[in-house]
Amino acid sequence: MSAEDMKDATLTCVCVDAAGGDRPVSCVLEGVALALEADENLKVVLTGPSDEIVPFAEAHERCEARPTTQVIAMEEHPVQAVRSKSDSSIVVGCKLVREGVADGFFSAGSTGAVMTAAVLGIGRIKGIDRPALTAVLPGPKPTVFLDLGANADCKAENLVQFAQMGLAYARIVLDVDEPRVALLNNGSEETKGSMFAQECHARLKETVPQFAGNAEGNDLLAGAFDVIVTDGFTGNTVLKGLEGMSKFLMGTIMGAAKADPALAAAAGALKPVFGKAKDALSGDKYGGAILLGVKGVVAIGHGATSPQAVMNGTLCVAQAARAQLVDKIAQSCGR
Repeated sequence: MSAEDMKDATLTCVCVDAAGGDRPVSCVLEGVALALEADENLKVVLTGPSDEIVPFAEAHERCEARPTTQVIAMEEHPVQAVRSKSDSSIVVGCKLVREGVADGFFSAGSTGAVMTAAVLGIGRIKGIDRPALTAVLPGPKPTVFLDLGANADCKAENLVQFAQMGLAYARIVLDVDEPRVALLNNGSEETKGSMFAQECHARLKETVPQFAGNAEGNDLLAGAFDVIVTDGFTGNTVLKGLEGMSKFLMGTIMGAAKADPALAAAAGALKPVFGKAKDALSGDKYGGAILLGVKGVVAIGHGATSPQAVMNGTLCVAQAARAQLVDKIAQSCGR
């Protein structure tokens, strides 16, 4: 083995979908450049249009282009698109993870398509019934929150697995040795909630030593727990509610400032603070959501993702791969 090959063997390789998302390919490439600059032990493999990713790869060390000829649009049916577009940037990216060419995959493309390609192309961790979408919510202490919409209908056992996967992720991303996990419910008492919620509470209490009880809606951004679990229907609704609240508050404040000159000066002075609050709720710090439960590290960014979010998402995938997230999830689920 040559010295160059030995050096390459020490790099963490992340495949990035350059064609996914609502922004131009150039936006993704800008984020990749930032990630390569920030992490000297990172290698990036790009999937996407040849005319854009090949020149970029040639101009950047530790970057390789794998041109693809197809793109899965946001509005396409995920399963049909994944099965019919085998040379799309998303499908090829997941294939590279399955083949061991890449240690993980980041895409700002269709969430449904990425999840489908990951499950079909990479496969589930043995013993995991349903992978879950996961995000880190801001607060005095950040909180891992799942499922965000991968599973609208769940069984109690699914939430047990979500808790186990969330605990493994919290240890790696939040650097918490002994995470505390809670079940999202409409009250803190053990007897609160629907029959399903009560069944989940009983199973979590019985099988997850780190289970600390129920979390209410006002606990989501309070940092009271390290991991909060729920079904995908509720999680997706809650997440979009938080995003909508953020937009409403920002719009109301800026609208009032425009209408009153006295408030305009104050709003201008506080603009950096508003920006930080908006960024915290956007998820850009962690690059989006990570799909836990598949045999590879897969992260999904927002469609309108920024270069900063692409950078953070790419670095987050590399961090999780180095920390052997997949193996730790398998161990935490007793497989």
